[in-house]
Amino acid sequence: MQVASTLGMPHQTLDNWLRADKLGKLSGAGERVVSPEQMDLTRLRAENAQLKMERDILKKAAAYFAKDHL
Repeated sequence: MQVASTLGMPHQTLDNWLRADKLGKLSGAGERVVSPEQMDLTRLRAENAQLKMERDILKKAAAYFAKDHL
C-alpha cells in the first residue's frame, strides 16, 4: 500500500487500523491527546522494526550465498 509506505509504517498496521475502523473499534482522535513526542516514538518504533526485518533478511541472504562459495 502506497499510503503505508508514505507514512513510513508497516502495511499490516494500516490494514489493522482500517479493519478496526470498519468494526467500530477504532477510538477517535479526540479521546486521547497524542503528543508530538509520542507520534515520533511510534514512527521510530515502526522504522526500527522495519530495519530489523531487513537486517534479518540480509543475514540470511549472506549466509545462503556464503554457503554456495564453500
